[in-house]
Amino acid sequence: MANKIKKGDTVKVITGKDKDKEGKVLAVKGDKVLVEGVAVVSKHTKPSAGNQQGGIVTKEAFIDISNVMYCENGKAARVGFKVEDGKKFRVNKKTGEVIDEVTSAK
Repeated sequence: MANKIKKGDTVKVITGKDKDKEGKVLAVKGDKVLVEGVAVVSKHTKPSAGNQQGGIVTKEAFIDISNVMYCENGKAARVGFKVEDGKKFRVNKKTGEVIDEVTSAK
């Protein structure tokens, strides 16, 4: 099944502690997404060869894909799929505009 959210999309958080924040999707892993500037957590790290100092590092955490919504021009939009001439496209359900072509990962 194709996800309605892809890497590089701008999304809006619709529920949770970061509600109404917007950000760019950095990664999609199954049913989780990593959004820039959203769900920032502090991680304590030990000193190592790569990180001589150690200490507290802040980074984004994955959040569930159901808690974000595709955003276009500052407005949240529902995403659907349309097949034309054997090609599958992601479509904004309200306006009917084509967002992009879905490529099948094989």
